[in-house]
Amino acid sequence: MSPARQPPLVTGISPKEGAAWTKVTIRGENLGTGPADLIGLLICGHNCLLTAEWMSASKIVCRVGPAKDDKGEIIVTTKSGGLGTSTVSFKLLRPERISILDQSAVWVDEMNYYDMRTDRNKGISPLSLRPSNPLGIDIDKGKISQSDMEQTFPGMSGDFTSENFSATWYLIENHSSSSFEQLKFAASNLKKQATKKNEGSLAYVKGGLSTFFEAQDALAAIHQKLESDGTERVEGSMTQRLENILNRASDTADTLFQEVLGRKDKADSTRNALNVLQRFKFLFNLPLNIERNIQKGDYDVVINDYEKAKSLFGSTEVPVFKKVYAEVETRIGALRSLLLEKLLQTPSTLHDQKRYIRYLSDLHASGDPAWLCIYAQHKWILQLMQNCRDEFVSGQRGVGALDLEGDTRPLALGRLGHTASLKRGGSLRTPRPSTWRFETPQQVQFVEKLSDVVIGQLPNFWKLWISYVNGSLFSETGEKSGQVEKSKKNARQRQNDFKKMIEELTNQLVKLIRGAVLPATLPQGELNLYGGWENKTELTGAWLTQIIHTVRGCHEALSAMEIPNDLLQVIQDLLLELRVHCLMVTLLYTTEDVKRLAEKEDWVVDNEGITSLPSQFEQCIVQMLQSLKEPLEIKAGEINVLQLDQVQDQAAELSVSIMKVFINCLEQLSTKTDDTDKSHSIAVDLSSLDRFTSAQEGLSPTSEQRLLIILSNCQYLERCTFLNLADHFEKHGFTGTEKITRVSVDTVRELDKKLFEAYIEKRADPIAGSLEPGIYAGYFDWRDCQTPTGVRNYLKEALVSIITVHAEVFTVSKDLVVRVLSKIVEIVADEMCRLMQCVSSFNRNGALQARLELCALRDAICTHLNSESNTSFKLALEALPQLHSGADKKLLEELLNKFKSSMQLQLACFQPSSIRPVKR
Repeated sequence: MSPARQPPLVTGISPKEGAAWTKVTIRGENLGTGPADLIGLLICGHNCLLTAEWMSASKIVCRVGPAKDDKGEIIVTTKSGGLGTSTVSFKLLRPERISILDQSAVWVDEMNYYDMRTDRNKGISPLSLRPSNPLGIDIDKGKISQSDMEQTFPGMSGDFTSENFSATWYLIENHSSSSFEQLKFAASNLKKQATKKNEGSLAYVKGGLSTFFEAQDALAAIHQKLESDGTERVEGSMTQRLENILNRASDTADTLFQEVLGRKDKADSTRNALNVLQRFKFLFNLPLNIERNIQKGDYDVVINDYEKAKSLFGSTEVPVFKKVYAEVETRIGALRSLLLEKLLQTPSTLHDQKRYIRYLSDLHASGDPAWLCIYAQHKWILQLMQNCRDEFVSGQRGVGALDLEGDTRPLALGRLGHTASLKRGGSLRTPRPSTWRFETPQQVQFVEKLSDVVIGQLPNFWKLWISYVNGSLFSETGEKSGQVEKSKKNARQRQNDFKKMIEELTNQLVKLIRGAVLPATLPQGELNLYGGWENKTELTGAWLTQIIHTVRGCHEALSAMEIPNDLLQVIQDLLLELRVHCLMVTLLYTTEDVKRLAEKEDWVVDNEGITSLPSQFEQCIVQMLQSLKEPLEIKAGEINVLQLDQVQDQAAELSVSIMKVFINCLEQLSTKTDDTDKSHSIAVDLSSLDRFTSAQEGLSPTSEQRLLIILSNCQYLERCTFLNLADHFEKHGFTGTEKITRVSVDTVRELDKKLFEAYIEKRADPIAGSLEPGIYAGYFDWRDCQTPTGVRNYLKEALVSIITVHAEVFTVSKDLVVRVLSKIVEIVADEMCRLMQCVSSFNRNGALQARLELCALRDAICTHLNSESNTSFKLALEALPQLHSGADKKLLEELLNKFKSSMQLQLACFQPSSIRPVKR
């Protein structure tokens, strides 16, 4: 014997109140082991067992009958547990009865599956029972699609209420994973349900026996009456009279109830229409719902509803459904147009573009929305680029401010700042006042703006294409494989078209930049479209460097997107031309800057006799090379512009031109005249170098001083500056530095020679010219000469003039002393030789006087004698008669010593020890 089970306990019911025939769900404990174990169910005292459907030991579903009690408990009785109890109650609502003849403002449902008559204990029609789970076991929906089932069972259905019901379909669809034991249990449940159905039919008949008997008695009485009345006239028979009575009754009833029946027919038609509307309210409300969701932007909801309506009513033949569905299609068509308009609207984000493309694809829009979007974006970017150019060319961005000094073209390197301190000199540019401003040129602003447009738009354009190629526009997770494959197929067919789009964008970018920076490289026919910058500020090397930096940044950004290099080659070509152009422009502007260096010469020399001009020139070249560092830098994919033969030649020629320009500046400075020159003669006071220095710093130098200063600068250029610049050129990759140095040295040597000859001519000619008048002053005659008493004044004056030149040269540059004095001594010696050789004869005293003066001159300037000077003095002495007397020789020696003693201070400058730097 198994232990007794606990009695049933009802702990919940839902809903807790309702009218008769309300479907309720009962929950509790020990509600039976199966349908057969459930033998009783009372709700408010009414037996609801006939409508009960046992679901599990804790759940029963049934309908509440028309009980007498308004509120009562729920009592469950089972075979295994007996009579149960309840902790909850149900409240029965009794609606007001409305007869068929009463008018009512509320809906009265006359379509009942259950017998509503409560005055008799009638059974329920078995046809009214349509259980949701006829097998009584757990339902497990299979994963087989509806279309596959329709192909497997053509013309059949899995709905057990359908005429074409297929049991196999139903089992596969609802119980594909059920075990064999469960199916056996389900078969037993079906048998029990069949038994209940038969019992229900029998009970239905038993409940109506009294009515059947009454009908039988009435029919028998009518038959007997008709037999007894058979002898009467046919037209006066009872049946005839009965027929007339019934017809009159029918007419009377029609008269009485015509309005009521009309209202009933109208109510029936309205009820039927409302039933249809209620049953298919999804379809009838769909047009309005579509409009509302479109206004709210809930396109996903619209698409889902449309897919559902299309699957249910897309092929319907019902006229009203076709009419409503046509309205749905009209709204969806308008939605397609709206989404396409939003898709092609610019500007828009990549996220919105992908979203609209997916929507249009889900709505089965005609054409290829993704490609239309790509095409529209391509045209929009092109228009943005052209609008950017038109905006700048038309002057809407304003005109660049002019240089406050009146020069619209600043020094080529001014914007790059100062380089590290050089060996000599200070800054190349004078400090600007606090009010200094210089607006960025329009071309530079345009290139930066254009680059921003390209970098801002082209990446999303490229990503949109990549998404189109790999199909991620339609599915991020792999579903919708059909759309993905279609997208990939379309992308393969349009690869060449998209490549042309990218080429058009890059070509447009390059042409617009060329029109602004390199208009000479554009064909004449394209200048109107891309040019128009003639009235804008001329670009210097510094601004071109900034443009190169911007274009390089644009190229790097596009390369990072993995755009093929062949599509970006035009940008590389542009960069090459920009770098070459920047190199040439920088060299040309440096030439102009070097020309203006002459204005900065202050004629203040240092201890080595050099002004700041060579240092400024060297600094200018170094700054130029520093500014070219970025343009000449070789980035990935670029070539060295200095390795191009044509560029090498042009750069070398311009570099040589810069050197020549500077040397020409020196030549112009050497010949420059100052009308307001108030400088004192350098011979005024040679005893104070400080006084000369102050005069030099405060007053403009004389022409002879200019020559000496320029000569000193030329020597420094040849000795140091050109060699330093050659090293700088080589460090920055310039070729042909040997040629540049050689030409520069040759040119500066030519200038040096020219200036030296000019200075010697200015200083030596007066000295040499004063000798002959001095010799023959006072009608002096060599043939009638008195006994010599010393060196005559003309020679002393000549020596003083030479000393004056020495002081002038030494004050500027001690390195020039030997060179200048040697040449002057050479000229003086040559002149003395000529004068001695021109004398026809000497007396004894004349020969002694001539020899004394020649020897005195020679010994005084002996440190500056060269081979030519020695030869001249030798020839001059040979032209004199020889001294044979010892007294003459002794007198000569005494007079020479006397001369040297008296002129010792003046002649000290000619001694080697006297050539030492001047300390300032």
